[in-house]
Amino acid sequence: MKKINVVAAVLRNEKNEILCALRSPTMSMPNLWEFPGGKIEQGELPEEALIREIKEELDCKIQVFDLIEEAEHKYPSVIVRLLTYNAKIVSDSPKAKEHAKLEWKTLDALRSLKWAPADIPTVEQILEGF
Repeated sequence: MKKINVVAAVLRNEKNEILCALRSPTMSMPNLWEFPGGKIEQGELPEEALIREIKEELDCKIQVFDLIEEAEHKYPSVIVRLLTYNAKIVSDSPKAKEHAKLEWKTLDALRSLKWAPADIPTVEQILEGF
């Protein structure tokens, strides 16, 4: 089975809300929430991939900090290894270029979203007060 390495950013605003991205109807796993990010390219460090992916997906620049969670999820056709990092926006405002929408959510509101399975361990870490 194919295995892909993916990175995602947990971005917080000044109110400690977290940026959540709704997968569009044309993406795999449509209408599920995720942390923004994408695939690590050959020869890229995870942090480099995350900076590139956020620029491509959200049109903003970030600074990457510590690793929050490393999770692996087996989907029907692929195994996804997801590395999520704390990060902060350093310039520009995020725009939904690929996702159906972006929303800043309070920690309590994270529980009410229908998450992509690979992102659930990160949600649990955040809610445990990582």
